Amino acid sequence: MVRVHQQSTPRPTPPFDATAAGRLRAALGMGPEHVAHGMRTSFGLSHVTPDLVVAWERGLAAPGNGELTALAGVLWCSPGELVGAPRTLREHRVARGLAVEDVARAVGLQLLAYVRMEEADEWRGGDRQSAALAEVLDLSLADLVTVTGREPKLAELLRGAVTTRWQAYVRPVGKLLPMQRRAVGRALRALHTEYQDRPTATPGRPGGPADDAGRDFLDGIVGRFWSAVRRDGGGDA
Repeated sequence: MVRVHQQSTPRPTPPFDATAAGRLRAALGMGPEHVAHGMRTSFGLSHVTPDLVVAWERGLAAPGNGELTALAGVLWCSPGELVGAPRTLREHRVARGLAVEDVARAVGLQLLAYVRMEEADEWRGGDRQSAALAEVLDLSLADLVTVTGREPKLAELLRGAVTTRWQAYVRPVGKLLPMQRRAVGRALRALHTEYQDRPTATPGRPGGPADDAGRDFLDGIVGRFWSAVRRDGGGDA
């Protein structure tokens, strides 16, 4: 039976990529016992055993922040290579291997103020601080929108744009995002056309496959918007 150390169980952030950990270990020709030995001797994590390493790789447990950093060191990779796609402030910071002090200093916030934002997953910085956050965490515009809590509002605007007149939403979407209005307009027009040109449901048969396709389109509207922006190449601020 694998005994998971207390440090291994708190909320894994970012989500640990167990498959990547096993693949990287195998590529180095190491066994779980070699990884455990390296983490004990080089990083002072005396509780790490081969069984615990196996548990991580099987998805039965997830390393804590300190363990993740040490595991990356033993596997000669960055912490970001051992995690899934980060979404929260904390996940992006850990994926970059940064301490909270580093991020707080870079964005011009008192340490306690930043820690509270991260713990609540609620960014309250201004435009200049948001730009600094994007730089220090190497955030794409899509990531910045997500971690600053603007994604639900963006989704609401995009649904309105594709179901009514897209032209009326260029200004509000442009105010929400640091993008050129022309780029916003082109992306909204493309989305509107794609949504309006989809097959419509058969009359008298609501809830059919075409209705489901429309709901799926609206549910994934934010991802579709960023895809349209990338295709257009107009995502610059």
